[in-house]
Amino acid sequence: MRKGKCMQEVKQPNKKPFIFYYMIALIVIILINSLLVPQIVQRAVKEVDYNTFMQMTYDKQIDEVQVQDNQIVFTAKDDKTIYKTGLMDDPDRTQRLYDSGAKFSSEIVEEASPILSFLISWLLPLIIIIGFGQLMYRQMAKKAGGDSMMFGMGGMGKSNAKVYVKSSNGIKFTDVAGEDEAKENLTEIVEYLHDPDKYKEIGASMPKGILLVGPPGTGKTMLAKAVAGEANVPFFSMSGSEFVEMFVGMGASKVRDLFKQAKEKAPCIVFIDEIDAIGKKRDGQVGGNDEREQTLNQLLTEMDGFEGNNGVIILAATNRPESLDPALLRPGRFDRRVPVELPDLKGREEILKVHARKIKVADNVDFNKIARMASGASGAELANIVNEAALRAVRDGRKFATQADLEESIEVVIAGYQKKNAILTDKEKRIVAYHEIGHALVAARQTNSAPVQKITIVPRTSGALGYTMQVEEEGNHYLMSKEEMENKIATLTGGRAAEEIAFGSVTTGASNDIEQATKLARGMITRYGMSDDFDMVAMEQMSNQYLGGDSSLTCSFETQTLIDKKVVDLVRREHQKAYKILEDNIGKLHELAKYLYDHETITGEEFMKILNSAPAELPEQEQ
Repeated sequence: MRKGKCMQEVKQPNKKPFIFYYMIALIVIILINSLLVPQIVQRAVKEVDYNTFMQMTYDKQIDEVQVQDNQIVFTAKDDKTIYKTGLMDDPDRTQRLYDSGAKFSSEIVEEASPILSFLISWLLPLIIIIGFGQLMYRQMAKKAGGDSMMFGMGGMGKSNAKVYVKSSNGIKFTDVAGEDEAKENLTEIVEYLHDPDKYKEIGASMPKGILLVGPPGTGKTMLAKAVAGEANVPFFSMSGSEFVEMFVGMGASKVRDLFKQAKEKAPCIVFIDEIDAIGKKRDGQVGGNDEREQTLNQLLTEMDGFEGNNGVIILAATNRPESLDPALLRPGRFDRRVPVELPDLKGREEILKVHARKIKVADNVDFNKIARMASGASGAELANIVNEAALRAVRDGRKFATQADLEESIEVVIAGYQKKNAILTDKEKRIVAYHEIGHALVAARQTNSAPVQKITIVPRTSGALGYTMQVEEEGNHYLMSKEEMENKIATLTGGRAAEEIAFGSVTTGASNDIEQATKLARGMITRYGMSDDFDMVAMEQMSNQYLGGDSSLTCSFETQTLIDKKVVDLVRREHQKAYKILEDNIGKLHELAKYLYDHETITGEEFMKILNSAPAELPEQEQ
């Protein structure tokens, strides 16, 4: 186990705006003590004439009296009101006061000490206000990193970059599995930061910027943190959206501040996540002055402002590389592009093992089988699969996760949780059983089709009433032939074909199958050049390849009409092929559908055993 200090965030709050806050507080205290307090004191003492004072003396209504240099202050016995009157020459005043029973030997209104008055009126409020201001400042600094608009504009140009000091206990390359090629590319950066002289000796300069591209969830951000952990250098982390400001020029100011801090702490790593938020292609409008373009221009300027050997390495991550400005991708800025793709079979297995170390699993778990079942899953999805398996084990009251937990968790990630309260009618259940067996039977009777792993008619929270899982034996399948794609379309149409044969009608259950079959057929014709009519001509352009892939046709209207006809013909041909396969295996269709109806879930082994066995004598099926 590695020892050392944990990676700690360093923040430097801006205190300048608080000077104005304290000046305002001081002015408020002066106004209160100069104007408000004297008025309150004056209103507490009632002024009367000397006749009233003499009359109250004769009536014995006076309680206490104080004769001052220029006035007489006294209180009444009934309401304890404080009165004052002017001092006059009255030789009999003392005798009258004595006869009335008043107390005139003690003070009535005691004047406070000047020092005490100053402490209470001035110093104490100031201390309270300063203490309250400091408390508010600390709270805002925690939430906003010392950059709060509540205390003025002084911190708005500061970058909100999270700065992490050197760490020997952070994320390492060993914590990132399944991306061996990406780690190999980034290892060179780590070696340079450890020993820059080796590269300077031969005259080589390191790339200024490295762009990590790939689908969401593949570990781009984790790789950047692993580089910092391996290199043991300061790490600046900031998202591209944090540069986007409401005020023009603020984003550019944040870029300048970020690079200023980085140069001061070189060698270091600057990581900008989701750089496409500020690095999109400029629209080409003359005289444009929008905030995003200014921020991008400042970023380009800063990247040109330092040499490759100054120890500042810029890492950026995006899943939309095609949207970035060409000026950002030229050599001298982001020199190197590191693809972080979806993991292959070996990568998926390694990722599963890394995450499985964090939970308790059974000794007999076959991670290779789980990896094959999770084909196309990203690193984040695989981590979720392992966590779902652990949660399922806890729900079942077990202390460790089993093979069944991991297999079920794959189905949870793909299709959602089982809807245990969803009750299908008997007819619906039979339709779903024939539908799923139709998929599996067509797939099994065709060559170049992935073997069936599992068939179920248990409804899922995703909306699926059932599904058929196929798993490639080799695990990875990067190329698909024309025959394989046609067979896949036929498999997708097999569910609808089974409904037509068994019930003489169709349902809405094939909506997803129709969508996938249409997409495959269109791709064969417009993008893969698998049509004799168009040969190797691209009729469709793809964008956002890492985000699902948006497509747009790049041909004339007449050609689009022809493409639509070719797509319909292709899907219809494969639908007829699936129908013919099921007709030829009508006995097995009924036998397997009845078995699935009774058991709700069957494995690939059970399916193949029944399929390859002698035909069973079945009663005539109800229509």
